[in-house]
Amino acid sequence: MAERGCPLEAVQLPAEVRESLAELELELSEGDITQKGYEKKRAKLLARCVPLIQGVDPSLQVENSILGPAQASAPAPKQPKPRPSNARDERFRSDVHTEAVQAALAKHKERKMPMPSKRRSVLTHASVEAYTPPADLHSAPPDVTTGLVQHQHAYCERPQLASVRGVPRGCRGSVLETAGGVPVNSRVSSKIQQLLNTLKRPKRPPLKEFFVDDFEELLEVQQPDPNQPKPEGSQMAVLRGEPLAESSWPPSLLAALQQWGTTQPKAPCLTALDTAGKAVYTLTYGKLWSRSLKLAYTLLNKLTNKNEPLLKPGDRVALVFPNSDPVMFMVAFYGCLLAELVPVPIEVPLTRKDAGSQQVGFLLGSCGVSLALTTDACQKGLPKAQTGEVVTFKGWPPLTWLVIDGKHLTKPPKDWNPAVQDAGPGTAYIEYKTSKEGSTVGVAVSHASLLAQCQALTQACGYSEAETLTNVLDFKRDAGLWHGVLTSILKRIHVVSIPYALMKANPLSWIQKVCVYKAQAALVKSRDMHWSLLAQRGQRDVSLSSLRLLIVADGANPWSISSCDAFLNVFQARGLRPEVICPCASSPEALTVAIRRPPDLGGPPPRRAVLSMSGLSHGVIRVDAEEKLSVLTVQDVGQVMPGANVCVVKVEGTPHLCKTDEVGEICVDSSATATAYYGLLGITKNVFETVPVTAGGAPVSDRPFTRTGLLGFIGPDDLVFVVGKLDGLMVVGFRRHNADDVVATALAVEPMKFVYRGRIAVFSVTVLHDDRIVLVAEQRPDASEEDSFQWMSRVLQAIDSIHQVGVYCLALVPANTLPKAPLGGIHVSETKQRFLEGMLHPCNVLMCPHTCVTNLPKPRQKQPEVGPASMIVGNLVAGKRIAQASGRELSHLEDSEQARKFLFLPDVLQWRAHTTPEHPLFLLLNAKGTVTSTATCVQLHKKAERVAAALMEKARLSAGAHVALVYPPGVDLIAAFYGCLYCGCVPVTVRPPHPQNLATTLPTVKMIVEVSKSACVLTTQAIMRLLRSKEAAATVDARTWPTILDTDDIPKKKVASVFRPPSPDVLAYLDFSVSTTGILAGVKMSHAATSALCRSIKLQCELYPSRQIAICLDPYCGLGFALWCLCSVYSGHQSVLVPPPELETNVSLWLWAVSQYKARVTFCSYSVMEMCARGLGAQTAALRMKGVNLSCVRTCMVVAEERPRIALTQSFSKLFRDLGLPARAVSTTFGCRVNVAICLQGTAGPDPTTVYVDMRALRHDRVRLVERGSPHSLPLTESGKILPGVKVIIAHTETRGPLGDSHLGEIWVSSPHNATGYYTVYGEEGLHADHFSARLSFGDTQTVWARTGFLGFLRRTELTDASGERHDALYVVGSLDETLELRGMRYHPIDIETSVIRAHRSIAECAVFTWTNLLVVVVELDGLEQDALDLVALVTNVVLEEHHLVVGVVVIVDPGVIPINSRGEKQRMHLRDGFLADQLDPIYVAYNM
Repeated sequence: MAERGCPLEAVQLPAEVRESLAELELELSEGDITQKGYEKKRAKLLARCVPLIQGVDPSLQVENSILGPAQASAPAPKQPKPRPSNARDERFRSDVHTEAVQAALAKHKERKMPMPSKRRSVLTHASVEAYTPPADLHSAPPDVTTGLVQHQHAYCERPQLASVRGVPRGCRGSVLETAGGVPVNSRVSSKIQQLLNTLKRPKRPPLKEFFVDDFEELLEVQQPDPNQPKPEGSQMAVLRGEPLAESSWPPSLLAALQQWGTTQPKAPCLTALDTAGKAVYTLTYGKLWSRSLKLAYTLLNKLTNKNEPLLKPGDRVALVFPNSDPVMFMVAFYGCLLAELVPVPIEVPLTRKDAGSQQVGFLLGSCGVSLALTTDACQKGLPKAQTGEVVTFKGWPPLTWLVIDGKHLTKPPKDWNPAVQDAGPGTAYIEYKTSKEGSTVGVAVSHASLLAQCQALTQACGYSEAETLTNVLDFKRDAGLWHGVLTSILKRIHVVSIPYALMKANPLSWIQKVCVYKAQAALVKSRDMHWSLLAQRGQRDVSLSSLRLLIVADGANPWSISSCDAFLNVFQARGLRPEVICPCASSPEALTVAIRRPPDLGGPPPRRAVLSMSGLSHGVIRVDAEEKLSVLTVQDVGQVMPGANVCVVKVEGTPHLCKTDEVGEICVDSSATATAYYGLLGITKNVFETVPVTAGGAPVSDRPFTRTGLLGFIGPDDLVFVVGKLDGLMVVGFRRHNADDVVATALAVEPMKFVYRGRIAVFSVTVLHDDRIVLVAEQRPDASEEDSFQWMSRVLQAIDSIHQVGVYCLALVPANTLPKAPLGGIHVSETKQRFLEGMLHPCNVLMCPHTCVTNLPKPRQKQPEVGPASMIVGNLVAGKRIAQASGRELSHLEDSEQARKFLFLPDVLQWRAHTTPEHPLFLLLNAKGTVTSTATCVQLHKKAERVAAALMEKARLSAGAHVALVYPPGVDLIAAFYGCLYCGCVPVTVRPPHPQNLATTLPTVKMIVEVSKSACVLTTQAIMRLLRSKEAAATVDARTWPTILDTDDIPKKKVASVFRPPSPDVLAYLDFSVSTTGILAGVKMSHAATSALCRSIKLQCELYPSRQIAICLDPYCGLGFALWCLCSVYSGHQSVLVPPPELETNVSLWLWAVSQYKARVTFCSYSVMEMCARGLGAQTAALRMKGVNLSCVRTCMVVAEERPRIALTQSFSKLFRDLGLPARAVSTTFGCRVNVAICLQGTAGPDPTTVYVDMRALRHDRVRLVERGSPHSLPLTESGKILPGVKVIIAHTETRGPLGDSHLGEIWVSSPHNATGYYTVYGEEGLHADHFSARLSFGDTQTVWARTGFLGFLRRTELTDASGERHDALYVVGSLDETLELRGMRYHPIDIETSVIRAHRSIAECAVFTWTNLLVVVVELDGLEQDALDLVALVTNVVLEEHHLVVGVVVIVDPGVIPINSRGEKQRMHLRDGFLADQLDPIYVAYNM
C-alpha cells in the first residue's frame, strides 16, 4: 500500500547491485539476518551508486514518479497482504511500506497502555509478573472473596474481605487507599490509571441546556466532513473494447475437442505432475475425447434408479477432485458437457467440519445435486460411516458417489455419438463463490458465454496453436479453469499443471517447468512469484526467455505490484522480458474483466498510480505527491476484454456513472460474462442486470451490465485500475477502507518477528449501527506476552496514522488455528463467524471501543433541578396521581385488646405455655427428612427459662446486656432467643463460622460480636470448641472473645420472674446483616415493632394455630429471622423448619416437606429456589413417583431485598407445574434494613401483576409502560402486597419531594414495625439518622418516613383488593447504592448483567461495578480457560448494543468467585474490593482502550 512509486527510480542501478539487494531482502524476510544488519548492508550497497545525503535514508531521497510509465528498475518488493480467497500463507514485506509505518509510529510517542493480565495457566509463555498459581479447574479453591468452597454452602453468606469498609485484610503487594478508603493493590490500580490516561480524549461540544427525552435516545449521527475531497472530473463515458475477431471459431468448445481428438489424437493436452515435480501422466487430445465419451455414455445409460435413468439433460453433477488430479477433473468436466449435464466443481471435503463446508452443502442442495463424481483414490480418502458409505457432511444433501476411473466406465457402442450442439443459452457449468458473509452461491455460466470467454481470452492473449502453458492456479475455478481447462482446447494448447503441494515443497517448480517445456505462457498469482523469489538463490541455470506471457491472475490486488517488480528485478537477468508480465482482473460474475496486452498485441505501455489513501477513503482519486505516509500504489490491469463494454458506477444506490476521478464498481456488458446466480432470481437481477444511468437518469445502453464486485477507475490510455473488492470494503463513519490495505499496514509493523507466516484476517462487524474493524492474526509460537502486546499497540497506532481509522478489536490466535481456505490462505468469513459466536479462542485480545465508537447518544446533562412544588403542580396538571399507597388499616382488622395483650413476645410465649402447653410450634427436619427436634409451647418456655437462668447466674448479666447467639439453624437458637428476652438481655443472632473456611468466615462473626457490644456468646459445645481451636486462633485471638457459654447441658432451673420491659419502646433484639454494598448494618428492633411485625404477617398470611407453614430460610436476619423465631410464637401456627444447608445433601428436602406436611404457605430464598430449579428440573417424574405433590400450596414466597427475579420464579413455576404447583402460587416479598417486611403476597388479594417498562426511560428515572416484546422492554413484577399498617410513598432522591406515578424514585415507608435506628460502634448514627426519620420537603411534611434506599414506582392497577379499592402495586427496581451513574444516566447493574449472561453460553454468572467512571464487568467462565478471551469482545459488544455503554475492564474469573450473601444476592462492592486488592486470581483481565 504505502509504496510510493519506485524509490530508486531516478538512479538506474547496475544489475548485480539489484540482484544483491533482492537477495538481502529475502534474507531479511526469511529471518536469516537482523533488521540492523540488513540496513547496514543495504546502505553499503547503495553507497556505491547513490550519493548519500547526510542522515537521510537513500530510499527516501527520490521524488515519486506519478502515474508515469513504470520503469523496470529496482522497486523494493511492497507489502502484499493475505486475501481471503487466495492461498497465501507466506510472509511478505515491503520496504517502503515498512518505512511509512515506522515513520507513522515514530510520530506517536509510545503511549503507555495497560497490559492485560493473564493467569499463568492461560499463558503459553510466562509473563514478567508472577501470578497466583490457579487451583485445578474442577474443585474451585476456597475463595478469598467468597469464603466458600464452590458447592458447599451456596447460601451461606459468603463472608467478605472486610465486611466493614476500610479494614484492609489479606491484601498482597503495596496497598493504596482509594477515595472510599478501599484497599487497592497498586498493580491493578496503576493499570486502571494508565487506562484512564489513554482515554483522555477530546471533549465533545457543550450540550443544549435541557436534555430532551425523546425516547428514541438517538445515536449521534456523524455529519460528513464539509472539507472532504469531492470528485471534480466530468462524467465518464462507457469504455468499449476492441471487437471480437470474425475468424473461423468452432461452433462450440465440444466441437473443438472433437476436432482435435479425432484429427490430432497424439497431441499432448495436459501434463500432471507429482509432488516431486515428475510428470506422472500426459493426457493426449485423443485420450481426452475417448474417455469423455466413455464417461458421457456411462452417465446417460448405465445409471438407473428404479429402471428410470438417474440423470436427465440439464441435471447438475458435483465434481469432487483433489488439486493434484487435473487429468480426471478434465475428463469429468468434458464428460458432463458431452452428456448435457452441468458440472459443479467443489473442493474435496476432508472432515465433517471443514470451514465453509456447510455452505457448500447449501449450494449443492439448492442446485439439486444428487450425484458426485470423484476418483478411486479420492473416494477412499473421504470419511466413511460404519456402513462403509461416504458420510453425509453437515448441511449436505444425500449424494450418490460415482468413481470414474477407467475400469468403472462402460465403452460406448460404435454407433453411439452424443450431439455436439452449437453453444446456446443453456447453463454449461456452475462455479461456486463465497460471499463476504460466508454464504456460498453458484455462478451459472452458459454455453454461449463459455465460448465467448474462450474466444476473447484467445484473442487478448494471442494464443496460437500448440503452444505450451504452465498453470499454477486451481484448475477447478476462476482463471485456472478458464485458461487451463477451457480456452486451451480452442487452440490445442498443452497445459502443464503444477499442484499446490508441489509449490509448497518446491516454490521454483513452475519456473523449472517453464524452462523444461519452453512454455510460451504461464499462469500464476503474485504469491507464486514471491515464493519463487525466496527459493531462487542457488538456481543459476533457469531461463525464462521462452515466456511471451506471464499472466498474473490476481493483478488487481493492491500488493501484486511489488511481487511483479521484485520478480522482474531478479529474473530479468534470466531472460524475463519486462513486457511479458500481464496482470489481469477477474471476478466470478464477469469472468475476465481486463488483461494487460503485450506490446506486440498492440497494448499501451504499463502505468502505475500513486494514490492518496485519504482520497480513496472518500471514493476520490487524488494523485499524491506530498503526503508520503498514506499512499497506495497500484498498477493497471490492462485493457477491457475484446467485445466488452465497461463503465464504473456508484457503489450505493442507483447505478449512476461515476466521474472520471471517482472510484466506483466496475460493470461489464459482454457476451462472455456469467448469466446468473443459480436459483437466486432476486440477487441475480441486481448483479447481472444492472442498467447504469447518466447523471440525467438516461440509461447508457440498451443492454444490461454485470457488476464485477471490483472497485476501481479508468486511467489514462483507457487502462483499467482496480483498488479493491466490494467484499473487502468496510465503511466506517462515512469513509471506505479496504480490508487488504489494513492487512498490509499491519504486516509492515515488524512482520518477520511476530505474525506467523503473515496470516492476518481483517473484517468488519456491525456494532451500534456502524462497521467496526476487527483484525485477527496468528502469532508465532515463540512470541512472548510482551511481544504480542507491543505489536498490538503498534498496529493500532500504524493503522490510525495511515488510514485514520480505529481498530475496534485486535485478536491474536495461536499459530495454525485460523480456518483455512481450500488452497492455504485464511477463510475470512468463517473467521468472522467464529469471532461473532465466541469460537475463535484467541490467546490475546485488545479492544478499543473508547476510540472507535463515536456515535454514542449524547450524555444526559441534568437540568437545573425542578423544585418539589413545581413537581407536584406538574403532576396535577398532567393528571398524574402522587405515588403513594398503603396496606389495609390495622384498626379495622382486629380488636386492640388482643394487640395490647400480645405487645411483648415473652408474655405471649408464657400465655401459650399455660393455655395450650402441648401445642406443637416447631418441627426441625434433617437432610433425610426425619424430624430431629420439636418444640411444643411448654417445651420452648422451659428451655428459655433455663437459658435465662444460666445468663443471670453463670454470665452474671443484667437486663439490657447484649448477647450474641452463634447457633446452627435449629430449635436451640429459638430457645436461646426467648431465654435472652426472659432475662431482659438483647439477643443478636449470628451465623456460625464455617469449619472448612475459618479464615474468611470467622472475622465476620467476630466483627458482629464486637460491633454489637455483646457481653456474652451463647452457642453449642461444637461451635465453642471451634472458636477456641488452633485453626481459629490463626484468624482471631481466642482471648479476645467475651464470655462463651454453651447451652447444651445447662441445668434445669426456673427463673424467679420473667423480665417485663418498662415500655414497648425498649430494645427487643438487634438484627445484623451485610448489605449488598458490603456494609455491615445492625438495626434496633423494639418490642412494639417486633409485635407489630408479627401482627402484620399474621393478618396478611392468615396464620392461626391450626395452620402449618414450611420455612426454608436462614434464621439470622431480616424476614427470615422473624418467620423462624417470632411468628409461630405470636400466631401459634406450626412451623416446619428446613435448614437450607441440608439441601446440599438432599435438594428435594424442602419440596418433599411442603408436600408431606401439606403446607399452604411456604417461604424460601432465591438461592434455595435456584438449587431446586437446577438440581431437580429434570427429576420431576421421579419426584412424582415418590409422592411429592405441591397442589396444597396457596402461596410460595421468596424472601428478598432486591428486584424480583422474574426469569427464575417463572422457570420454577413451569418446572414444578407437573407436581401440581399452582401457576400463580409463586410470589416475592420485599423488605430492607429499615423495615424487614414491607410487602408480602399473603393468601388473599389479587395476584401479582407484571408490567413491561422502557429500559431507556428508566435510565432517566422515568417509568414508561410498553407492550411485551417491544424493543428495550424490561419485565418487572410487583413485590407482593403492601402489609397491613404500612404506608409507602415514592420520593425524589435529591429534592425529597413526592413524585407522580410516572417517575422512578426512592421508596419511603412508614409503619409501626419500622426499625428504630442503626446500631454501630462507628458513630455513624448521625450520618444515618435521616434513614429512619425523613420528612418530605413538600406536601405532607408531618409524617415521619424511613428511607429504604431502594428505587421503585407505584402503579394503580385495574384489580380490586380485599377492601374493594383499586389495588396499588409496588415495583422494586433496584438498590440506590448499587446504581451506576454513567453518562448522566442511572443504570441498574442487574440489567447490564442480564445482557452479558446472554452473550455466550460459557458465562455462568456476571457482576458489574464502576471504578473511577470505568465500567468493570466480571464474568464467571464455565468452560475451558483457553476459551476465556472469546468473551471479551462479546461482552463489550452486547453492553454497547443494549446499553450504549463502553466497558472499561473485562475480568474473567472461575465459577464461584462472585460473592453471594445468604439471600442469594451478589455482593458487588466486595467483588470490587477483591478486584482492586488483586485477590480474585482472574483468568484474564482485559483493559479496553
